[in-house]
Amino acid sequence: MPSGGYSALTASETAGPDRARDAILAQARALGFQAAGVASADEAPRDAESLRAFLRLGYAGDMAWLRRTAERRSSPRALWPEARSIVVVGISYGPAHDPLRLLDAPARGIVSAYAQGRDYHDVVKGRLRRLARFVVDTFGAEVKLFIDTAPVMEKPLAARAGIGWQGKHTNLVSRRHGSWLFLGELFTTLDIAPDEGEADHCGSCRQCLDVCPTDAFPAPYRLDARRCISYLTIEHKGHIAPEYRAAMGNRIYGCDDCLAVCPWNKFAGRTEEYAFLPRAELTAPRLVDLAALDDASFRTVFSGSPIKRIGRDRFVRNVLIAIGNCGEAGVWPAAGRLLGDASPLVRAMAVWASGRLLAPARFAALRARHEPAERDPAVRAEWQGHPQAGGH
Repeated sequence: MPSGGYSALTASETAGPDRARDAILAQARALGFQAAGVASADEAPRDAESLRAFLRLGYAGDMAWLRRTAERRSSPRALWPEARSIVVVGISYGPAHDPLRLLDAPARGIVSAYAQGRDYHDVVKGRLRRLARFVVDTFGAEVKLFIDTAPVMEKPLAARAGIGWQGKHTNLVSRRHGSWLFLGELFTTLDIAPDEGEADHCGSCRQCLDVCPTDAFPAPYRLDARRCISYLTIEHKGHIAPEYRAAMGNRIYGCDDCLAVCPWNKFAGRTEEYAFLPRAELTAPRLVDLAALDDASFRTVFSGSPIKRIGRDRFVRNVLIAIGNCGEAGVWPAAGRLLGDASPLVRAMAVWASGRLLAPARFAALRARHEPAERDPAVRAEWQGHPQAGGH
């Protein structure tokens, strides 16, 4: 066994594009990728046009990086002109429990299934590097590897590689793994025989569209990210618009609703990946405990977690919205302590949660104490615009 951790192959075993394809996909499976396929690096005009339409309609919200990288995303060779083939791999993270079970436990926060274990970027990248080394050492080809932080249209590529298809919720669906796959891509200068793209098997089903709490799907196969709870709780850096707060319920990081109701999940087993097994403290965390996190404790609790990248202020913003939605006045002190927080994001949602949980007289007394000293216009607007303040 070579030091790279893969099996040596003879020249006769790797000769020709079909042999190369079989050898690479076998190695991918040996490295722990449950799904693997090959797509051509040729441009796919329909995918490029879908991206342009998404951006033209403003559905990207404040994800400016999508607009900045649109040209490179539109074609694999715009990203790397020498690429000839793309090996697409997937790791299943099928959850052991129903991701929607906590909707009936409003004092607990819901963290998206993908974020309850280790940061998948690290796991996928580590295995992709080993696969890349195998390709370089065995075939002498050049390679570049990517995960979803790079300007790659990975879901369309996975569909072209035969791993699955993009469902009506725009996420990848697999007949073997349901809606629960992490993806990675290995671009190479090798000419490898591509797989046949996967056909769409959604049929007349629209469960993923109908379950969305914020009506984020203007039409099947079209997502308005500005309305999506995953976008709002993870990507959106500012204040979350009032029209979406109640619909967020107790979802504090991401939203699995459209993924969880997909009928194809019945074929998906629970993940056996140790790295993706949920951390006990994230399976049903108490909102009051999460609201108490300062920056240092946030970094400690979420070390090695994808949650860490959004920072304490945005995360506590989300937690306070969930507290405001829980309907239990007894949890109010967790929000009340944050009315004087250093972050306007946090103070604003502490005001909102207070208005949802307290009687009008109590809220008015808090307003009289805090509003005169408030200098942030967004926080002042929360005090002034809340129904209990006599506004709209």
